[in-house]
Amino acid sequence: MYINMSYGYEDIDRIIDFKTWTTRKKIDELFRIDTYMYTNLGTDSTKLEKEAVKKKSRAIYKAISKINPEVGKNLIYQMDK
Repeated sequence: MYINMSYGYEDIDRIIDFKTWTTRKKIDELFRIDTYMYTNLGTDSTKLEKEAVKKKSRAIYKAISKINPEVGKNLIYQMDK
């Protein structure tokens, strides 16, 4: 039986702490959350909404750097360019 649990931004710490998930699965889920936030932005999104998503995205990248420092640091570096 396959149970599809949908995780969101508020579940970042929970995802990092999962013992049964591989590093790859944790990072994939964090990327899924990140892309979901960005795909929900539209041309009608306010500057405040866009900034909020960017701030959450940075938090996700910091979480990724706890799992894989090299990948996380590269993501944060690219965001700051």
